[in-house]
Amino acid sequence: MIAAGCAPAGSDPAGDAPGSDPRRDAFAQRAAEVADAWRPVPAWTSGYVPMRDPTVLLGDPGFTEETKVAFLSGWYRDQIDLPAAKPAEGTIRFPDGTLTVPLVSAATAYGQLDQGDPPPCAGRPKDPGPKRPGGGPTIEPGPDGPVSSAPQTACVALTVTAAKLGTAPVHTSRGEAQVPAWLFTVEELAAPVARLAVAPQAVTAPPQPAPPAGPAPQGVVGAQDLRSVDGAELTWRLGVGSCDTGITPLVQERDDVVVVGGSVVTATGVCDAMLKLEPVTATLKAPLGNRPVLDVLTGTPLRLVAS
Repeated sequence: MIAAGCAPAGSDPAGDAPGSDPRRDAFAQRAAEVADAWRPVPAWTSGYVPMRDPTVLLGDPGFTEETKVAFLSGWYRDQIDLPAAKPAEGTIRFPDGTLTVPLVSAATAYGQLDQGDPPPCAGRPKDPGPKRPGGGPTIEPGPDGPVSSAPQTACVALTVTAAKLGTAPVHTSRGEAQVPAWLFTVEELAAPVARLAVAPQAVTAPPQPAPPAGPAPQGVVGAQDLRSVDGAELTWRLGVGSCDTGITPLVQERDDVVVVGGSVVTATGVCDAMLKLEPVTATLKAPLGNRPVLDVLTGTPLRLVAS
């Protein structure tokens, strides 16, 4: 077993020594319990267990404030006829082999992608409607198209103008795989939005292990999700108190599993109870590969989420 950590700039490297920090020692003990209890389901090494959101951006979308809100909220409108027929079976390509799986139609994938309509914006129509002849801007209500002084965020839907079957990179229990996906061209974005096309019956959910007995150690906080995996570099989000300080990522790394969390100095004065998600980064001794990343408090395998 090897352990790796990444402390914030200016911290005392002597704090890495065993016994020098009770929070670090408590993390190590809890992480060992979590790692020892990890029991993957058989599909973990032979099936398809996706460990990320089923909606994937294929490149830099060139977000504005409005389009990012729309993407994260799942607000779409389509301007094409989406095929309802299921395509032929597809192939998932893992680093260690392939798997043939049934797929869903473009219409089904779009229905999963679209999470509803945005709330109306003052001074804007709910449906922008067709463009003016010559490609000019849509005419706003009123004689001169006045723009409301109200905030203009969180009220725009993304316009789907084309769809085709392709593949998307997906973090899975067997490492990064190329997975069949419907690729939607979106008018407002510079990159396609992919929705994974694997039928539900071919998808295995990750196991939900029981957490270790006993309360969370004082000063140790859990990981909420993974934000990025780049070889040996991991970024995840810690759930911390809004007044906590000394936020430090902590990692316990084994050959078959990685356990992550962090330590904090808890505020002693009056403070609200608001949870804050704090991104932290650490570099492992070796690339993550197909090892699961587990939360130190719950033992839950962490999913990669959209930024």
